[in-house]
Amino acid sequence: MINRESAQEPGTAERIRDSAATLFRQKGFNGTSMQALATAVGITKSSLYHHYPSKQALLAEIIEVTMSRVTPLVREIAQSDLPATGRLHRALTLHTVESIRERDYVACFSEESRYLSPTFMETHRKKKGEYESLFQKVIEEGIDRGEFLEQDSGLATMALLGMCDSVIRRYRPTGEYAPDEIAATFADTAVRGLGARDTERAAAGEVTR
Repeated sequence: MINRESAQEPGTAERIRDSAATLFRQKGFNGTSMQALATAVGITKSSLYHHYPSKQALLAEIIEVTMSRVTPLVREIAQSDLPATGRLHRALTLHTVESIRERDYVACFSEESRYLSPTFMETHRKKKGEYESLFQKVIEEGIDRGEFLEQDSGLATMALLGMCDSVIRRYRPTGEYAPDEIAATFADTAVRGLGARDTERAAAGEVTR
């Protein structure tokens, strides 16, 4: 658990969390020491432990913050009245944009989470499953309504999110494309790959078949 006293200094706790997310993405969870983190933040190691009792607790909070930012937004899209093609397109666009803009945090969620201890891992797996199920249910509804081709919705979800998550490692701020352009292209590719033909109509939330 996080020391409740950290709530008295949200600025410091947030700086610790942000720096940790960056270091975990760059050097890996196991390659980052608490001393290196304290140095990066500009505080003492004892002060760091005052806010976060362990590196595990810090990683768990980074992942929790990531989930709390994105999951409600994706849920709102998934539960909207749009056709499945439009919902999936918008949800994947959002997921990809957030993966780029918050790539330090998202990298901790998608890559470094494997280092969570059993205590934290159980909670993580449950919330990750709930998040992925939002996409899977949209795909299943699209299959039922004839918007997508018949296929394994679980494998399709894994493939699509895996494709979108690849931007964490490959995106460069100095690259040719802006985050929104990359996200739109990924969403187009995903919707088309499931069997929907007209990605422009899908992006607009219209039925594509």
